[in-house]
Amino acid sequence: MRTNIVLDDNLVKKALKLSCANTKKELINLVLKEFIQNHSRLDIRDLKGNLSVLLPKVSFVFP
Repeated sequence: MRTNIVLDDNLVKKALKLSCANTKKELINLVLKEFIQNHSRLDIRDLKGNLSVLLPKVSFVFP
């Protein structure tokens, strides 16, 4: 999708130095992927009081 946006030049320069991206297009695609991954993760704070989500279901049988 072709889009025209105005970016902060200093942020773009810093991000290009910190990333493996060679172009602004690669940088934007990388940033969008990381944003989606980070915001798609289950937030540990939402699990407060619900250990069953974190612990595997195990049943013990004692003789």
